[in-house]
Amino acid sequence: MANVESLCAQLLRFDTTNRGHGDAEGERDAAEFVAGVLAGAGLEPVVLESAPRRTNVVARLPGADPSLPALLVQGHLDVVPADAADWTVPPFAGEVRDGFLWGRGAVDMKDFIAMVLTAVADGLRPRRDLVLAFVADEEDRGEYGAHWLAAEHRELFDGCVAAISESGGYTYHVPAADGSVKRLYPVGTAERGTAHMRLTARGRAGHASRPNRENAVVRLVGALQRIAAHEWPVTLTPTVEAFLVRTGQALGVEVDLSDVEGTMARLGPAARLVEPTIRNSTTPTMLDAGYKVNVIPSLAQAQIDTRTLPGTEKQLLEEIDELLGPDITREFVAHQPAVQAPVDSPWFTAMADALRSQDPEAVVVPYCMGGGTDAKAFSPLGIACYGFAPLWLPEGFPYRAMAHGVDERVPLEGLHFGKRVLQHFLTHC
Repeated sequence: MANVESLCAQLLRFDTTNRGHGDAEGERDAAEFVAGVLAGAGLEPVVLESAPRRTNVVARLPGADPSLPALLVQGHLDVVPADAADWTVPPFAGEVRDGFLWGRGAVDMKDFIAMVLTAVADGLRPRRDLVLAFVADEEDRGEYGAHWLAAEHRELFDGCVAAISESGGYTYHVPAADGSVKRLYPVGTAERGTAHMRLTARGRAGHASRPNRENAVVRLVGALQRIAAHEWPVTLTPTVEAFLVRTGQALGVEVDLSDVEGTMARLGPAARLVEPTIRNSTTPTMLDAGYKVNVIPSLAQAQIDTRTLPGTEKQLLEEIDELLGPDITREFVAHQPAVQAPVDSPWFTAMADALRSQDPEAVVVPYCMGGGTDAKAFSPLGIACYGFAPLWLPEGFPYRAMAHGVDERVPLEGLHFGKRVLQHFLTHC
């Protein structure tokens, strides 16, 4: 039997830091290790580089019934930077301490990759074909990883109709109305789209000591103030509505879909899972203007982090154009549509069954991710993408602070739980 702890520790010891803008090279070593594990299990992995050392690994594991459509199981090899001076243990040591495995990528998402590889090494016999993809560059723009594969090697995903990956299937302990504690397991069935924009204001340059009603900086600041002050309306997508209804039922609290704010207040800590996804968001994050304090520039720019719920982008852009006014233009710096998979589907049912096989009291609910994953690359291929990387977490464990945080770690018990859940799902789905 392959040891999931050992395999995950080995993955953590590869420094696959992605600094963005093409600055990453450690993915190659991790990819070669992954390819070796797959080859050792009798598979024929394909190693593909989009640029030197920006490496991806894809393999197909045949299922018992070749007439069934295939499932894509995908995860990213890269991680965000970690400053060792801030950590209790070296971030790339893969060290076990106090019942946890520590290291950058422990929950984002080398734990999932280790679970999948361990299941395959143990002789996993799936019901349907599995396409296994372990990719580069998710922590930046995906240009060297999933998006490149989807564009340049579409044939590798032929027959895939659904996919699983990060950000779902983990334990979330929440209090119920009767005083008990319920264990929610949110499964990602949607994620907001990305429509990051650069705003450009133009005006008349001049000396700052003289009146100027065409000051580009003033125009830009006014637009940013209007955008920041704008309250986007509550929008209930199918995933968010299902989350509210099913979670409220499990916790024994009243759900009033005409009063979403009130319903969230009654849900208590469970509302944190849905709070970022009841609305679109437009958050100013970057400013660039001027070159000297006594000179009014003719151009000022800003960037806004814009996230869109499924089916809302067109209306949002129309409203933004009204808020900007006539002297400001916008352009996309990143643009990827929202992702939405069916909530009531055999895939979701199989995930819930797999979780309950290891935790009979699991309350499995759909949820919408506030950010983004590589699902945005595979969803346009007609693949229904789910966030399902099962993990048992102890009560009080700060899971949401782990990804991209200091002292990232994963409970050893959680790794074993996740492997068992995945084995059940991949065998029976």
